[in-house]
Amino acid sequence: MSTERQLAEVRFLTVAEVASIMRVSKMTVYRLVHAGDLPAVRVGRSFRVPEDEVHTYLRTSFVDTA
Repeated sequence: MSTERQLAEVRFLTVAEVASIMRVSKMTVYRLVHAGDLPAVRVGRSFRVPEDEVHTYLRTSFVDTA
């Protein structure tokens, strides 16, 4: 029961929405999904990405520069 409730609270984003948030192309998002760097759920022929996974990916991808 708690798993169902947790899934109901997850907000899924389309590839286009993820691309807009990350300011990259849709193809870049597809590459991240296919490489396994960005978790996604396949719905029919399209992908949905959990919103919190996008934010987690962005937080862990920061690179310190000189």
